[in-house]
Amino acid sequence: MEDNIKLGHPVFNKMLFVLEKPITKKNHKYYKFDNEEMQEIADGVWSMPAYMKEDDDYSLFFIFTKIESGETVVAFSEGQLDGTKFSLGTPMISGEGLNHLKDHDEETAGRILHFLNQISKAAEGNWRMVE
Repeated sequence: MEDNIKLGHPVFNKMLFVLEKPITKKNHKYYKFDNEEMQEIADGVWSMPAYMKEDDDYSLFFIFTKIESGETVVAFSEGQLDGTKFSLGTPMISGEGLNHLKDHDEETAGRILHFLNQISKAAEGNWRMVE
């Protein structure tokens, strides 16, 4: 694995953030970004705005969910507005989602990376390289 992988680097697209414990109705309020609160959008799937601005059509959402291995991961999904109908696009792994956002708003992408790194420093999650 490469050392010193940074936000914006193509290899960062392969980085996945894995939480130590699943998100639940009891603990979801502990994970807030920019005073946004998670909402359960499907059974065991939690979402929270990562980037959403009034004067910008682009939006990005955190997706917290379990994967086949049973681990809880942080993914991202771009918001899509079709007329009056809002939906979330195909989820992207953590690094890919942050790289997409960096291309749009580097400062916010850096703040989200810091948010995830703080979770890691608290021993509540960690970064992994995926194939």
